Amino acid sequence: MYGMLLESVQHFLQLEYGEETWNEIIKESGCEFTVFMTHQTYPDNLMTKIAESCVKIIGQNTSVDYFMNFFGRCFVRYFSNFGYDQTIKATGRYFCDFLQSVDNIHLQMRFTYPKMRSPSMYITHLDSNGVILMYRSSRCGFSQYFMGQLYQIAEDIYDTKLEIIILEEGKSSSGTKNNYVKYRLNFDNVEYVESKNEKKKNFEKITLPDFYFSVLLKLFPFGVIFGQDMKIMGVGEKLHFVLGDVNPLGENVTNLLKLRRPRGITFIWKNILYLQSVLFELEIISRSCKTSRNSEQRTQSDESLALVEKKGSHHHHHQNLKSILLKGQMFYLKDIKSVIFLCSPLINDLDELPNMGLYLNDLNIHGLSREMVLTGWQHCSSLELMFEKAEQRSLELEKSYKLLDSWKKKGDDLLYSMIPQSVAERLRTGENRLNTCQVFDNVTILFCELADFSSSTLRDAMEVVSSMNAIFTCFDSLLDLFDVYKVETVGRVYMTVSGAPEITPNHADNIANLALCLSRQVKKLQLPPEVKKIKIGMHSGSVVGGVVGLKVPRYCLFGDTVNTAARMQTTSAPGKIHVSNSTYKLLNPKLYQMEPRGLIHIKGKGQMKTYWLFNKIFDGKKSGDTFQEKMIARGKVNRTENETKGP
Repeated sequence: MYGMLLESVQHFLQLEYGEETWNEIIKESGCEFTVFMTHQTYPDNLMTKIAESCVKIIGQNTSVDYFMNFFGRCFVRYFSNFGYDQTIKATGRYFCDFLQSVDNIHLQMRFTYPKMRSPSMYITHLDSNGVILMYRSSRCGFSQYFMGQLYQIAEDIYDTKLEIIILEEGKSSSGTKNNYVKYRLNFDNVEYVESKNEKKKNFEKITLPDFYFSVLLKLFPFGVIFGQDMKIMGVGEKLHFVLGDVNPLGENVTNLLKLRRPRGITFIWKNILYLQSVLFELEIISRSCKTSRNSEQRTQSDESLALVEKKGSHHHHHQNLKSILLKGQMFYLKDIKSVIFLCSPLINDLDELPNMGLYLNDLNIHGLSREMVLTGWQHCSSLELMFEKAEQRSLELEKSYKLLDSWKKKGDDLLYSMIPQSVAERLRTGENRLNTCQVFDNVTILFCELADFSSSTLRDAMEVVSSMNAIFTCFDSLLDLFDVYKVETVGRVYMTVSGAPEITPNHADNIANLALCLSRQVKKLQLPPEVKKIKIGMHSGSVVGGVVGLKVPRYCLFGDTVNTAARMQTTSAPGKIHVSNSTYKLLNPKLYQMEPRGLIHIKGKGQMKTYWLFNKIFDGKKSGDTFQEKMIARGKVNRTENETKGP
């Protein structure tokens, strides 16, 4: 909704209850706006939120309906500052005239408020005691707001006492204005009914001979007549010419003409009868669409050739026919129980005529169609169509920007999977890749291998890929819980590090916690038993990290610590976590259950003292599965439990 509606609410709430109360209401509603701009749009539910907040703050036996009704009255009192009360007064002598002209008022305001989603209303019954009014809107919850507007308009402008009763409300399945309310409006309508009956008597005194409806189509050469079944009974000569080789007789009118106004309603017989007092705009559907409906066996090239021969035009010519607009009134012919659309085409200037295949003599002699074309006057509807196309392009551009942001995020995610985010941001600023190289004195590296995992253990290669993907995806989901960075996967081996590229003093604890989580989580996967065994090795020390590669850059670690960690993994056993002596010294034995493995021969290192890591201890108890559950529930490692020993 536009800010003018909310401005009226703010103005009168401040006037009635004071500035301090208004501030409390805004705070209670969660509204982030303290000032509303007239031509800016705001969420539709903001007004109902303000009404709910008024009930909480003001109270005094009020309700949301009370305040919504009050807001509707406020709007009518407020828009007099903009001169809109004069527009309402000009609609007619009687309150009933206004009720039948509301849609046309909204139509004239569409340039001032181009994004306005106005409601629609029409009278279904009329008598000397009032009317039955059908109200349709795309918004829900504004029935009381509308009633407040009617009360104030009847009182201030037409000096009429009004009583409103809600007869029915609900949702319809068709059209965008699918929220409807049926009102009974009781007011003194005697004068209007008498005036209408007097006009009817005067017409009945005049006796005219019968005539064919084709006479009307000669007066309105772009007119069309259709019956209750929406089948076309006749079209004007010029409309038939524009339609080309399509035979419109017996065709459904919705196949040839598209409803543009009034908006939000379906193009059906019932709505047309109720909205005879409202201006209609129809758009001629392109010839290519109509021709394909009538003759599916004709090829597209045959269609184009036939049109060229008939009109002497080219392909681009008939594409422009999509923008031909017909503007006029729907009028019910009681004698033949049909509706005639009395209309004229909307053409801005002489340049548009040849593009539409029309000439000046195709336009009505009566009316201002020819004069407007010759003088180059701009039709509001044509300008509006241009605006709508521009708005559509704007929406498409907005979608493109969102799609661009989506793909940019995907690109960033892909980049961050190869390079740490902190390093990637440095490279984006133009920093040389060599400058990203850094020595990390204290890190812990983990290697994890899928033990006894080969194509011979599985039925086929696809099962190998599927199982590896399931396991590594599971591992990836746990990394962020422990401030661990995934370096790479090579074949069946999974490599991670803590302490690089983000330095952390708890690197050994992070890797130990991750290792315990990996060993337990892999057992829960729905995989063959033989592929659930993993071998894990851990080692701590110093490394050099940096980005290498040009076509496929990767963040890699180099140094003896990497080699030693890999040896710890290869000398580990399935289902075990192998820990080097340097990592063991960084782990608190009060927090982790570890046992010496003894001296193990490590290639390139000789005899090394190593350990097995089994569990983490909570309050003197072994963790088991409880450890994993706690880690996942917390979403990160509890730093207070990571009491790190000195090196």
